[in-house]
Amino acid sequence: MSSIIDDLKGQYKFGGITQKLIYWNVACFLVSLLFFYQFKVGAFDFPNWVALSSEPSVFLMKPWTLLTYAFFHDGFGHIFFNMIVLNFSSQLFLTFFSQKQLLGLYILSSIFAGLAFVSGFYFLNLSSNIVGASAAIMAILVAATTYSPLMNIRLLLIGNVKLWHITLVILVIDLMQILTDNPGGHIAHLAGAFFGFAFIKLLENGTDLSKIVSSIIDFFVNLFGKSKSTPFKKVHKNYKKPAEKPTVSRIITKDKTQQQIDEILNKISRSGYDCLTKEEKEFLFKAGK
Repeated sequence: MSSIIDDLKGQYKFGGITQKLIYWNVACFLVSLLFFYQFKVGAFDFPNWVALSSEPSVFLMKPWTLLTYAFFHDGFGHIFFNMIVLNFSSQLFLTFFSQKQLLGLYILSSIFAGLAFVSGFYFLNLSSNIVGASAAIMAILVAATTYSPLMNIRLLLIGNVKLWHITLVILVIDLMQILTDNPGGHIAHLAGAFFGFAFIKLLENGTDLSKIVSSIIDFFVNLFGKSKSTPFKKVHKNYKKPAEKPTVSRIITKDKTQQQIDEILNKISRSGYDCLTKEEKEFLFKAGK
């Protein structure tokens, strides 16, 4: 049991942002099972400080729900399908773009789609709540399609199809159902798709919207990481004239260690965390301490 937990910890710690997003979504789903699931009725009852409400009076008092709704799901089928599509679309996106851009797109598209949902229901004079990562996932899929529409995708029982064919079918289904089943969800999906398209077009023109998210994250990382960096600065100041041999020795040791870490991380990106040997996993845990 402990080895399974260690493997899960290792996959989270050294995996990419796709794995982290899946972990966060699954963790939120497990929390919702404990606190928001009504076993007698057999349904979820998300409070308005978690789900995104279309009521302006509620939404304006709880603006954080523009993001929290994108990490909760209304049932096993909902999260299972979404996580499969998230993994699929993220791998396509990461073929061309970075981990930070993926995280930025996920967060910004969730906020944009949430605003579109609130605005749409306000003008339609409807009231409802939504949860789910579908809008952000749609943004990632459309972003990858916008950048490389002719990419070949091999589907089981169908064979090779173009990526834009898959995306087009999903968009058409959303458009057909927008006024019938779950209109709020479909409005959010289409808004996410639009944002994914706009994200790539702006990126091609030199504007990377994901830097907004990256700069905010870096700010808080640096803010809370200052206490850790202070001791190293003091030690460095205490050096008068370090001898050349120890200095070279330390640099070489650090380079070799970093090189080994980079090789292992590259191996993970190619074949996954499970392909690592026991010694490589232990090395990563020690290096991460």
